[in-house]
Amino acid sequence: MKYINEMREGEMVSDVYLCKQKQILKTKAGKTYYACLLQDKTGTVDAKIWDLNNGIGHFESMDYIRVDGQITVFQGANQLNIRRVRKADEGEYYPEDYMPCTDKDVKLLWKDLTEMIKKTENPYMRQLAEKVFFEDKAFAKEFVKHSAAKSVHHGFMGGLLEHSVAVAKMCEFYCTQYPELNRDLLVMCALFHDIGKVEELSEFPQNDYTDEGQLVGHIVMGAIKLDRYMREIPGFPVKLGNEVKHLILAHHGELEFGSPKKPALIEAIALSMADNTDAKIQAFKESLKQDPKNPDSEWLGYQRVFESNIRATSGK
Repeated sequence: MKYINEMREGEMVSDVYLCKQKQILKTKAGKTYYACLLQDKTGTVDAKIWDLNNGIGHFESMDYIRVDGQITVFQGANQLNIRRVRKADEGEYYPEDYMPCTDKDVKLLWKDLTEMIKKTENPYMRQLAEKVFFEDKAFAKEFVKHSAAKSVHHGFMGGLLEHSVAVAKMCEFYCTQYPELNRDLLVMCALFHDIGKVEELSEFPQNDYTDEGQLVGHIVMGAIKLDRYMREIPGFPVKLGNEVKHLILAHHGELEFGSPKKPALIEAIALSMADNTDAKIQAFKESLKQDPKNPDSEWLGYQRVFESNIRATSGK
């Protein structure tokens, strides 16, 4: 199979891909064409069908399709110009080839999460974490295999677990440097901070925003979910409950980044910084997997996420 991350400008491609999106559009001259987004386990590529001839069979979004076409580069990114396409037959593809997955050991990530919960001394925070991750088995099953985003960072199966554990580990380190931080509040909220994404994003292969995700968003959804769990714990302190919800509501740091609240607690500052750090570094890592705009240059071209032209560090 020709994986998407192996595609190079000028190459001819003849293989099966998952069509994540299909749009029927018109050029300025009024000619109809298809704009598609194709996916395999290594990533996605934009595809265009400019000539709707007899070689273009019927297909819809979320179909596996066999395509013939050529790779070009448009605005610094690969684009597949499709000349022939048809729905793929059973036996022509294996679904696991089209589901991007974490390269980390999921069992070890879950072990790390479990050990952080066991270290928690505050009985209420520990009970809350146990309710979320141990007692709600249906949620835990979804949490482990879910992505952390539709795109940009950790947009793959297991990405939510990988990101949450990484942020929590960073917060553990912060606590060794700044004793003023409430470790149990900060680290447990690091594990909680994106739990709303289980309902905000649909499962693979769609991995797209749900109706509730579009209308409410994972930050508010996570706070609502935690509030419901806390009400099930006898005597859960109101003040502590408000602090938990504040850390979730403020974890994007700024109102323009989607936070309903700006950080008002030192732990909220720490969580927003840790979350941003892990998201940005992962996004940078994923950008480095892309082809440079100029094959003779190490530079990747302008990346919107970083508002900068980027390249890998020398010697790496």
